Amino acid sequence: MQTKTIKMICGYREIPVSDLAEKLNKSTSNFYQMLKRDNFRESELEEIADALGCNIKISFVDKSTGKEF
Repeated sequence: MQTKTIKMICGYREIPVSDLAEKLNKSTSNFYQMLKRDNFRESELEEIADALGCNIKISFVDKSTGKEF
């Protein structure tokens, strides 16, 4: 799920994924493996968001009501 969002933001900001990998001091192949895994730690998401010029928002949402906490 996060990979889709990361790629969408890259497209919106016209940043090639390879350039994002470079900003994160990761090899392109390593970063593509991270994207393929699509299982990021919170610290990784914060670093990616910062490199993309974004804030990150993590919240809990009640499954039955949709209320966000």
